[in-house]
Amino acid sequence: MLRVGVFGAAGRMGSTVCQAVLVSQDIELVAAIDPGGTGAVVGKVSISSSAQALVDAGADVAVDFTDATAALANLRFCAERGIHAVCGTTGLSGPEIDDLRRLFTPDGGVNCVWAPNFALGAVIMIHLAEIAARHLDGVEVIELHHDRKRDAPSGTALETARRMTQARVAAGKGDWPADPTEQETVPGARGASAEGTVRVHSVRLPGLVAHQEVIFGAPGQSLSIRHDSYDRFSFMPGVLLAVREVANRPGLTIGLGQLLGL
Repeated sequence: MLRVGVFGAAGRMGSTVCQAVLVSQDIELVAAIDPGGTGAVVGKVSISSSAQALVDAGADVAVDFTDATAALANLRFCAERGIHAVCGTTGLSGPEIDDLRRLFTPDGGVNCVWAPNFALGAVIMIHLAEIAARHLDGVEVIELHHDRKRDAPSGTALETARRMTQARVAAGKGDWPADPTEQETVPGARGASAEGTVRVHSVRLPGLVAHQEVIFGAPGQSLSIRHDSYDRFSFMPGVLLAVREVANRPGLTIGLGQLLGL
């Protein structure tokens, strides 16, 4: 049975991960870490303030849903102690992802799966957007999240823009056509320019969880690809898949696409 610890165990996502592990038949919750929830009990595990609880409990895998600063320290702790890691914390910069590549190398014996979105439907959405990007020249991304999300645009939106642009380049299409807008009457009206000049618009409202729509335009037609997560349990099948697979994925794996064969 896999022995798992959870960073951010008292948070919204971390507590949901703990519950998913507790009802799993092949994964055991052995450690929970969150300085903001120290002493609370999850299942039969008391939440600790120290990552050392992972070592003391003999954890095989650690799951991290915290914030960008804490996540880097947590993942470094895991890499140095031979504990595989699954991370869904977003807001990491390009250089920080490069740091993860140095921490988790293919021949290092300890691995990490980092994904901006663990909903299986969201992974498929990105894959479909990659296919469409090879054939349609106009695209914008609208991502919608709850009003307590710390980063914007979302990691899913940035990964979508990156993957679509890479797909166009690989297909010999080059970069996206230039935005014809000459003047923004209100600064920011056209959203942010992500990788490959893809326009990304971020919405933050109470009542939302995680939603994204990729809208393609072409002469006389449009194509919309949308995914909606209505509950945080929508992410749990992907998290548990990564927990089960991370030991078999040398180095750093970005996204769940490889785990799904996409």
